[in-house]
Amino acid sequence: MTKDIKFEDALSNLEDIVKKLENGELSLEESLVAFEKGIQLSRICSKQLDAAEKKIEILVKGEDGKLETKSFGPESSEETS
Repeated sequence: MTKDIKFEDALSNLEDIVKKLENGELSLEESLVAFEKGIQLSRICSKQLDAAEKKIEILVKGEDGKLETKSFGPESSEETS
């Protein structure tokens, strides 16, 4: 499993694995393999979300180093503190 997988692809694969596990039709061996893949995908998603959160935090940090609350809407560029 590659760590360069896109977030959306990893999440989709993870959702497929969850459905298969919930379905209950996999053998024990297949369930363990699916669970292991699911854990790997979950960690990949988590790391990518953490990286995105840090990037957003850097982008909204003011010149004085304090975080500013800003709207993500295209019409609003003002602070909403």
